[in-house]
Amino acid sequence: MILHIKNMVCDRCIMVVRQQLENLHFRVTDLVLGKATIDPDPGESHLLEIATSLKLMGFELIDSEKQQIVERIKNLVIQQVHYTDLSRGHINFSDLLSTQLFKDYAYLSRLFSAYEDITIEKFIIQQKVEKVKELLEYGQHNLNEIAYQMGYSSSAHLSAQFKNVTGLTPSQYKTNEKNERKSLDKI
Repeated sequence: MILHIKNMVCDRCIMVVRQQLENLHFRVTDLVLGKATIDPDPGESHLLEIATSLKLMGFELIDSEKQQIVERIKNLVIQQVHYTDLSRGHINFSDLLSTQLFKDYAYLSRLFSAYEDITIEKFIIQQKVEKVKELLEYGQHNLNEIAYQMGYSSSAHLSAQFKNVTGLTPSQYKTNEKNERKSLDKI
């Protein structure tokens, strides 16, 4: 049986979900962001037990096909922004999402906005800003290098988006002692 799981955003999430399912005596045959295939097929009582166990760890089982698509959009964006080298060229997220999900981008955009109360574009920007916060805190790169690494056309473009989302410039953020980053599943 395939379980669709909300809030799986990283490799540690995969580890935790695997552990929870195995603790409940299910064999995990496949596990990727947002989806787990298990054996044997759980009955209703076991599904409730799985849902409860996952909820304690911050995950949720997803029933509706539309919610599954929204979660796949989020996972694809997170994968691209946080775990892919964006400096290799401009990524056209609308083409990427349409191709990966086999759906028209206009449909995906409307669906995402209806479920998340935010556009896909704003979600992408928020994810990029969180990644920039992380890179700023590491202090290994200057703003021009970070802009290049994140696929921005210039550091000015990055700074404008950063300030629009956080209310601070990147340099203000870096010197602020109360830096607050959001976990990926909270964006």
